[in-house]
Amino acid sequence: QVQLVESGGGLVQAGGSLRLSCAASERTLASWGLGWFRQAPGKEREFVAAVDWSGSSAWYADSVKGRFTISRDNARITVYLQMNSLKPEDTAVYYCAADPGLPIAGADYWGQGTQVTVSS
Repeated sequence: QVQLVESGGGLVQAGGSLRLSCAASERTLASWGLGWFRQAPGKEREFVAAVDWSGSSAWYADSVKGRFTISRDNARITVYLQMNSLKPEDTAVYYCAADPGLPIAGADYWGQGTQVTVSS
C-alpha cells in the first residue's frame, strides 16, 4: 500500500521560511508526478505546486509563484516544498500528492497532511 509521509510543518512568523518534506513508501512513485495541495479552515483543498517525474518541470499556483520552490530526490523518493516569504494567508494543512501524470487537478494518493501556521 502506497504511503506518503509529510514532515516539516510548524509555526513561523510572517516573512519566515519553512521546508516541507514528503517521503513515499513505494519505489514506483519515482516515475510519478508529485506535488502539494493545501486546505485552509473553511476552504476547499487547492493546488500549490507539482513537479514531473524527472524533476525538470514544475508548476505553481499564482499565489505562491516566486516564493515557493518544489523539488524532488528520486533516489530517496522524496518531494520537497521550500516556502519563503510566508504570509498569514499561507496558513493551512499541506498535503503531499502523487499521480501517474501530474497532481494538479487531483491525485491518486495523498499524505495525511502537515499543519503550517504563519503568524502576523
